[in-house]
Amino acid sequence: MSDFWLYFETGLRHVLDINAYDHILFLVVLTVPYTFKDWKNVLLLVSIFTIGHTLSLMLSVYGVVRVNAGVVEFLIPITILITALFNIIKSGKKSQKNSNSLNFIAIVTLFFGLIHGLGFSNYFKLILDKNADDKFLPLLEFALGIEAAQLIIVLCVLILAYILSEFFKLNRRDWVLVTSAFVAGVVVPMIIHNKFW
Repeated sequence: MSDFWLYFETGLRHVLDINAYDHILFLVVLTVPYTFKDWKNVLLLVSIFTIGHTLSLMLSVYGVVRVNAGVVEFLIPITILITALFNIIKSGKKSQKNSNSLNFIAIVTLFFGLIHGLGFSNYFKLILDKNADDKFLPLLEFALGIEAAQLIIVLCVLILAYILSEFFKLNRRDWVLVTSAFVAGVVVPMIIHNKFW
């Protein structure tokens, strides 16, 4: 049982570590367009991100995929910037919550989850017991920790949006624009400083 908590807590800490805030920034820009009434869509997107994250970790741990860590560290803030820019562009248009839009966002979220998972794969391989016959169970335990941490962040973003909307009368469009622009402003220097060439 202690192994479960080790990997689960590692997943929690991976997402909630303030020094590795790229994961948090991605979840913030993924969540800001939504409210509590959209909880099913948010839960779906977060779970799809976790699936992508776990799949790429699995492929890396089993030696199927090997990537340059510098390239991945460059791509992670790019995924955040793309999501932020998507929010900024889309917030100026009438809301179109149709299944095609959600399907597109889900596919992109899965792809971005694959990239983010590769960013953590080298560290995860270090903490994984190399002599362990079963690597699959620790990966699942880690994925559960990631999912729990992501839900905590999403819940915080939704609560903050609710408070700003209900008590401070902040327009939802302004919330999406300001938050997405702020996140974009944070990740642009990350992209500039993460040259891999």
